[in-house]
Amino acid sequence: MTRSNLHKFRWITRRLPKSSTRRLVVMTGARQTGKTTLARQAYSELRYVNCDAPENREFVRTLRAMSWGKNLGAAVLDEAQKEPTVFDKVKYSFDEGDITFTVLLGSSQILLLKRIRESLAGRAFFYELFPLMLSEMAAEDEPAVPPLVARLLTAADFNALLKDQPVIRPPQEDEATLAALDYMLTWGGMPALLALDDNDRRQWLQSYGHSYLERDLGDLARLDDLSPFREFQRLTALRSGQILSYSELARDAGIAVSTSRRYLEYLKLSYQTFILPPYNKNLTSTVIKTPKLFLIDIGILRHLQGYWGAPTGELFETFVIAEIYKWVRTAGENVQLYFYRTRAGLEVDLMMQTPQGVLGFEIKSSREIAAKDYRPLRDVAAALKSDWRGGIVVTRGAQIESLDAANKIWCVPVHRLLGF
Repeated sequence: MTRSNLHKFRWITRRLPKSSTRRLVVMTGARQTGKTTLARQAYSELRYVNCDAPENREFVRTLRAMSWGKNLGAAVLDEAQKEPTVFDKVKYSFDEGDITFTVLLGSSQILLLKRIRESLAGRAFFYELFPLMLSEMAAEDEPAVPPLVARLLTAADFNALLKDQPVIRPPQEDEATLAALDYMLTWGGMPALLALDDNDRRQWLQSYGHSYLERDLGDLARLDDLSPFREFQRLTALRSGQILSYSELARDAGIAVSTSRRYLEYLKLSYQTFILPPYNKNLTSTVIKTPKLFLIDIGILRHLQGYWGAPTGELFETFVIAEIYKWVRTAGENVQLYFYRTRAGLEVDLMMQTPQGVLGFEIKSSREIAAKDYRPLRDVAAALKSDWRGGIVVTRGAQIESLDAANKIWCVPVHRLLGF
């Protein structure tokens, strides 16, 4: 799947403020997710300064704070954390009214946030850019409506929204989304891969791994020997979707448990992984209180695993949960994500706590489902009572159908849930 148009629509653009407002905008995210391209498109009227270039760092370093507004003004400052003096000068100029708008970009979240806490606390508005989502990958133009999962989060009537959806659609209506789904289950959502063939995609992912270790990790940790971290990163990929055990990771990587915790924090801060906490209420029996670990991008996950075969159940689960995680963070939704597992063996793959109540998701990579596949949702629905909004079994099938009307449990194909 190669696309000639690499400038895909990004949902975050609907939240970004206009440059005419009084605002300091901070955009972070993993390297190569398209922050620079997006900022230069959204704010094409602003001067662009990339602090990755030594001459640009020298320029902003020598520019006096009192002349910042006159000589630079409102600007997009890329890799801003590379020149620490930027933040104090932007703060001074903003507070004095010499500038009213500036965009700060950076891949190294820990350094960027450290500088902002020191200089721009209370002034900056944060936005995160993740690898492409399925709804972005499939869209040829700006979508008229957000993906179905987004509408389910805010729907006044969960059942009514799903009843309004066609049970099945003509193949041509789903063609673009299904093609995007097949692509993403192999290559993930890094924008640069779209223009490449399969061989070049694998080489790009390998090069990305080296660049990440040398640049982002170099900024974060300044490790003398990258080999232990490289092995730790591979081991986290092999455990995506599993219960997190720092001691097992430490044992298998040959490092101390404290080092294991520190390394995982680096992976989280550089947008490579995220942690899904357990739902902490004992609804049916005693719950497990250990979180799960997930990688954010399937292409990077496959590269680290060295696995290029058909999507496994674990890989499919990682994809679906990561897509929902990316949407919630991108849209700034007031939603908390959990999983639910009891010591008796009851498990729900994803629980979404919304202001209106709880949504539950079971994720199955098969096209057909049986009653046992949604039994956990029924048990949790019965326990939550009025706090239960509804449940979905996510599949690779084609039809949206009601499975249990009393408990508001539905079967929804993944391309319909995460697409349109």
